[in-house]
Amino acid sequence: MSESRDTVVVSKELAGLIPGFLANRGKELGVLRTALTERDFEVLRQTGHRMKGSAASYGFARIAAIGRDIETAARTQDDAAIAAQIEAYANHLARLDVAYR
Repeated sequence: MSESRDTVVVSKELAGLIPGFLANRGKELGVLRTALTERDFEVLRQTGHRMKGSAASYGFARIAAIGRDIETAARTQDDAAIAAQIEAYANHLARLDVAYR
């Protein structure tokens, strides 16, 4: 059985920006993992906050929600919640397809 995909519909006017946006999300995942390992909650909070804003502006609601949850969990230093959100983020990025309209 094939793995389900997460499709995000984006304005075709943003088509030229999306490859760079997605490449940065992969780098961001590495930053999150490192910050969690180092228990750097301020970097986690800031990164989650940026994820929330940038993803929302491009129409990536799931990434924005994960960013919000990471930001919130970083404020309370909830390692387990952050780890779960980072895993959800990695899984989402691995299944992500973009359609343009």
